[in-house]
Formats: sequence, C-alpha cells, structure tokens
Amino acid sequence: MSALVQHPGYDEERLQRVCGQLPCRDVQAGMLLSLMGQPHQYSFPSIFIYGHRSSGKSHVMHVLLKELELPHAMVSCVECLSVAVLFEQVLLSFFGCDAASLLPRSPSLSDFVRVYRQQRSQRPAEQTRYIVMEKAELLRDADANLLPALLRLQELVEDNVTVILLSEIVWDKFRPNTGCFEPLQLHFPDYSKAGVSQDKHPSHSAEFYSSYINILLGVFYSVCRDLRELRHLVRHTLTMKETDTHKLWRNIEPHLKKAMRTVYLREVSSLQWEQMQQMEEKDTGAVRGLSAHTHVELPYYSKFLLIAAYLASYNPARTDKRFFLKHHGKIRKTNFLKKNEKTSNHLLGPKPFPLDRLLAIFYSVVDSRVAPTASIFSQISSLVTLQLLTQVSHDDQLDAPKYKCAVSMDFICAISRTVNFEIVQYLYDFL
Repeated sequence: MSALVQHPGYDEERLQRVCGQLPCRDVQAGMLLSLMGQPHQYSFPSIFIYGHRSSGKSHVMHVLLKELELPHAMVSCVECLSVAVLFEQVLLSFFGCDAASLLPRSPSLSDFVRVYRQQRSQRPAEQTRYIVMEKAELLRDADANLLPALLRLQELVEDNVTVILLSEIVWDKFRPNTGCFEPLQLHFPDYSKAGVSQDKHPSHSAEFYSSYINILLGVFYSVCRDLRELRHLVRHTLTMKETDTHKLWRNIEPHLKKAMRTVYLREVSSLQWEQMQQMEEKDTGAVRGLSAHTHVELPYYSKFLLIAAYLASYNPARTDKRFFLKHHGKIRKTNFLKKNEKTSNHLLGPKPFPLDRLLAIFYSVVDSRVAPTASIFSQISSLVTLQLLTQVSHDDQLDAPKYKCAVSMDFICAISRTVNFEIVQYLYDFL
C-alpha cells in the first residue's frame, strides 16, 4: 500500500482496497484523506476539486466514500433541474424518505435548513457527512444565494457536514461579486503518459497491449489527454489480431490517421466502425474513411469547376471538341496519337490550361445554365487558396491566367460521385 494513502482512524484493509482501485491517484487520495481527517472529527466546511474532464475526480470520491463507508450524498447538478430536487436528494441520502417528504412543494433554502436541523437533532452525526456536487459549474446558473450557502452549510445547519464541489473550471470563475466563504482548493492534473499506459485489456497480452498503447499515445497524447476519448479510440481501432509487435505500427498507422481527424467527435459506433472496415476490405478502390470530414466539403459549382480543371489538365486541348460537342463526327483515338502522346497523360502529370478553356469546359459539364458572375470567379480563387488548383502564370498577367489541377485521381472520382458525374467517360486516357 502506498504511504500517501495511509491515515489514522481508517481500517488498513479498506485503505489497501482504495489504493488498488486508484492507480496514479495516490497523491490526490492521500491529500483528500488529510483534509477529511478522521471520521469523528469535524472536517473543513467546503472543498473545491477542479481538473479537466476524465481526470479521476468523481472516481476518487466514489471509491473513498464507498470503501471507507462514510455517510455521503452524491448529487449530479445535471440531474437537478431545480433546487427542490437537490434538497430532496440530500435529505433522502442522510435521513430517509420521511425527511424528504417534510419539504414543501417549492422549498426555499431556509426550508431546507429548517428540515435538516430537525432531523439532525433527532439523528446526530457520528461521522462526518459529505455532500458531493458533481458538475458544480452549473451552480453558477442557480439562485445567487445557493452557492454561498452550500460553502458554509456546516455553519447554517450546525452539523458535521462537508460540501465537496467537483468542477472542470477554476474557482476564479465561481467567485460571486458579493464575496463568499473561500473553500479549500485541490487540483487534479491529467493522467500522465506513463499512467495511461498502465491500463490493461482483457483479451490481449500485456506486452502487445502495452506496445499498442505506446503507439496510440505517441500519436494522440499531444492533442487529447481525455481518458474516455483515448479508451473510445482504442475500442474502435484495436480490431487487428497481430501478435508480432514489429508489424504493429505498419498495420495500424492508416487507421490512426483516420481517427486523428475525428478525435472528440464520436461520429461512429463500434458496430459502424467494424462495418466500414469490412467495406474497405471488399472495395479497396473506393475512397472511404472514418467520417465525412476526411474529404473537403465544396460548394456545388466549385465541384464542377474542379472537375473541369482536372479534365483540362489531363486531356489534350484538341480533344475538347470530341468530348463536349454534340456533332463532332466519328473520331478515332489512333488519329490523334503522336509520338509524344503514346505515354499516358496521367503519368506525365497535369498540364497548364488558360482560364477561358476552364470556363468553356465548366459550362459544358454543369447541369444547368450558369451566368459568368463574380461568384464563379471567386470560387476559382477559393480553389487556389485551398491548393486544389495551382496558378502557374504571373500575378500581373490578368488577361489570360493559367492554372494546373493539383488533386489526385481518387480525389476527383470521389468529388464527381457526389454530383453524379462520370468523369472517366470524359478522360482521354480511358478511351
């Protein structure tokens, strides 16, 4: 048992169980026990515990109060839609249903104090009573007198009771303008990288799971230290049955890259994730991912502008008549071939094209009639800003600027599918 959790007045066996259930939180648990003191002693009137989400605040309090069998009331401020629900939960936890029924229909703070004093005189406290307020930042939206009263509730009810506030924000954002009793403050830091790596998995060996956790933390720890989110990512990405740790990174890297773009979003469930993995195995050519955020969302006409730019970059200029005119005659591909065109245009890379050719192809492929307004030209500039198009002419060349398309074949196929356009039928290389 850690020496930080040892405290006189509590059974040593119970403290050992507490220590076993609180990994990496020995310092905080020991400090809380010091503030709480022995069970029969008067504790500090109010304690304010703050820290980021999933830093172990509620878990530490649950384990301490349950294993040490201390009288307590766990109150969630999210569930308390009114102060009446809060008062009823406190009285119900300490004195039973009869005490809670003594409150009027719309109780005030003075009603709660009066009923509490009556029950306290009938059932005096042999040990310190604890009221734990989870999500205490919601108390700032309650009545102005509620938070100051809870901070000095020990004085109001004349009982050995301690109010513990659990919050994700600092005390400076709680302090009323009129002033109030200052609680003792205790900070819970985020779990360290070494602490998170101590987690274990029931269906994998300790060596394999430790290697996987180190890889996951190396990718996500700089942007996400929320233990719940990290466990959520582990459940979604740990689908492989690899036992060789040397091959682990190569197999898991593409999955982590996809999950990196949707951390904190919780966009898919475990079942949906498995179904998407099976679809990717069946259709490797399709552009699929963990979420819709893996693709750039473009306006409707910007998608057609990008399609037109791709066709202008990878089709020879003289083939535009064959693709975009109705009465072009029967032209064979062999009649167009020259010595330098025997190589695929996709292997040679994108070629520059003028603005007027881009607009001509755009008006041919778009479904409806579109006027050449300033909105169309601004969308071309937006595509250049997004680096989907590259301007190859000088900035001072205003009469006929030239561009190149900078997207891949898979990307443009995914864009064309969203507008029901078969781009392969308009590519010269696929005739």
